Amino acid sequence: MNRVVIVTGAGRGIGRAHALAFGAAGARVVVNDLSAAVAGEVAELIGRRAVVNTDDVGTWAGAKRLVDTAVSEFGGLDVLVNNAGIVRDRMIVSCGEDEWDEVVRVHLKGHFATLHHAAAHWRAVHKAGGAVSGRVINTSSGAGIFGSVGQANYSAAKAGIASMTLVAAAELARYGITVNAIAPAARTRMTEATFAETMAAPEDGFDAMAPENISPLVVWLGSEEAGDVTGRMFEVDGGRVCVVHGWQRGPEVDKGERWSPEELGGVVRKLVADDHPTPVYGAE
Repeated sequence: MNRVVIVTGAGRGIGRAHALAFGAAGARVVVNDLSAAVAGEVAELIGRRAVVNTDDVGTWAGAKRLVDTAVSEFGGLDVLVNNAGIVRDRMIVSCGEDEWDEVVRVHLKGHFATLHHAAAHWRAVHKAGGAVSGRVINTSSGAGIFGSVGQANYSAAKAGIASMTLVAAAELARYGITVNAIAPAARTRMTEATFAETMAAPEDGFDAMAPENISPLVVWLGSEEAGDVTGRMFEVDGGRVCVVHGWQRGPEVDKGERWSPEELGGVVRKLVADDHPTPVYGAE
């Protein structure tokens, strides 16, 4: 794979697995993490085809420097994997402003800022007559698709990423760029703290929660072969890959004229009864 790849949050967990998988496939990798030590360990495992970047992707300038690093070190950019994230889990009544702002900043702004600067680079290449085969793989979550009790900040940010993926795929196709998202389930520092029993590694056999299970799909989505797949969300864990649809129209009734409030009680209850949404994670 002769590709230049950025992986954000690549020092540990799923991001580390992505960076190593791209490196094993022959890609040149920018290993982004706030910790130079852990990013350096990953880069060392990849070898001379990797460089370290410690910019904060939740800042506009940091995201630009990250994209600039790929261009200056490797001569261009082919794949952006947005993976960096944090959690500050709180029930809504307990969540403070700082806990809300920081989660939204790192996840949602961190995805948009890097996407903006990568897209600007690719558009410039396209307008100059160069060939573009850009790939963006965003990281959403089951919490963003279905909701998760105690994670209003995280769920909202991840839902925003899912919607942004659809918009970006539609806007950027003209430049030769695909934009997809994954909703992974794997063992990381974030998930181990919340779902320790579910995430525990088995004593033997297939480790369904190993972060390395997520990376093959991401590597494929980052390949030139994947140019016909865009605007999609994939739920992935263990050996399972599932295409997930977002908000879709369900049962409906059209009276053809304005309803009165008194009429709508029975109508709404019938619509709700005929619909079968996936329940919010953690709801009783």
